[in-house]
Amino acid sequence: MPEPGPSPLQSSLPGAAAQFGAHVLGSARAHASGGLPAGPAVPGRQALPAPTAPTAPSAPSAALQRLLGGPSGLGTTGLHPARREEPPAPAAAPEPAAPAAGIPIPGLYHHPVPEPDPVRVAEVSRRIKAWAVEEVDLFPDAWENQFDGFHVGRYMVACHPDAPTIEHLMVATRLMVAENAVDDCYCEDHGGSPIGLGGRLLLAHTAIDPLHTTKEYEPAWAESLRSDAPRRAYSSAMEYFLRQATPSQADRYRHDMARLHLGYLAEAAWSQTEYVPEVWEYLAMRQFNNFRPCPTITDTVGGYELPADLHAQAAMQRVIALAGNATTIVNDLYSYTKELAAPGRHMNLPVVIADREGTSDKEGYLKAVEVHNDLMHAFEAEAAALAAACPVPSVLRFLRGVAVWVDGNHYWHQTNTYRYSLPDFW
Repeated sequence: MPEPGPSPLQSSLPGAAAQFGAHVLGSARAHASGGLPAGPAVPGRQALPAPTAPTAPSAPSAALQRLLGGPSGLGTTGLHPARREEPPAPAAAPEPAAPAAGIPIPGLYHHPVPEPDPVRVAEVSRRIKAWAVEEVDLFPDAWENQFDGFHVGRYMVACHPDAPTIEHLMVATRLMVAENAVDDCYCEDHGGSPIGLGGRLLLAHTAIDPLHTTKEYEPAWAESLRSDAPRRAYSSAMEYFLRQATPSQADRYRHDMARLHLGYLAEAAWSQTEYVPEVWEYLAMRQFNNFRPCPTITDTVGGYELPADLHAQAAMQRVIALAGNATTIVNDLYSYTKELAAPGRHMNLPVVIADREGTSDKEGYLKAVEVHNDLMHAFEAEAAALAAACPVPSVLRFLRGVAVWVDGNHYWHQTNTYRYSLPDFW
């Protein structure tokens, strides 16, 4: 299968977006001061036809290049996706054990991305480790290599190239590390268990959605947030996030984290009862237990806001859900051999397909690649349709930001050879 080729500024929006280039930008300039254009209604689930096979794109049209470059002209400074409020940070110590390039999964539909800014990678890596060690005491010394091997600095810089400052990048980086600490320590690798998970998650969730209780009992709750590493990480990361986020962005994030925790609980329940879900049931669980909280804050990290009423539109919700679903199946595919080597039986899409549809391990894996590709095509088609129907500057930038996050997420999985390796199926 031919590669779809790199996209301008790491965007996954397909060529269909060129249709609204000049017209959209004219409308964006007219309404850059904050008013919404009286354009067509935002669509629901209607989508443009998804491409049947990815092909290498020709050079983007002038209109598409202008769109991907962001709006220009009087009053549009704050809308520009790559304009920074500070110069790049001074070079810090190189990130330890930088991963090799890695090999993309054969046949997987994805967009290659440029290497992330090494100066920013180094500075984010330095700051996140200092936060983890000095501020929240996140892990014992024995886990240091695993923390370094996660390469979270490369991950977040690749996913958020439009972040105006290092501190905006750190908002996403702290939240990502905190989410993984909860997953590892409560659910999986480092002492996690399905037994009692609901209670642990509920108390951890109060670190991001605070408890409103009586004066008598509030001190005990506050103390509980300092009681273990995952809650300390959630609490601290949320405090930093709230300094950059608007109230509606914070509420959106809390909602998506509740979705994530619900997905954790469904997977834990199946583990306790040794139930192998149907493929559609597994995909339903993965729509909740997925990466959605990460791309949904792309506007906060970018230093702007997608208004709540536009974020809540059914068409936008579908785009965000498809992005989360596709990126999470990427994780299933790249972590397949890692999970097979771990103790116990880990559920992922290839395993569920092989079990429920009676296929070989290889056939189950290759079918999971097809599922991912279908989700990616749907995401791109729906994003293009929404952008054409609702050409508001913040909508266009948010869609571009989510697409960049999708591409950066694949880049990190492909290149993180410390954690991932491919099965021998080709």
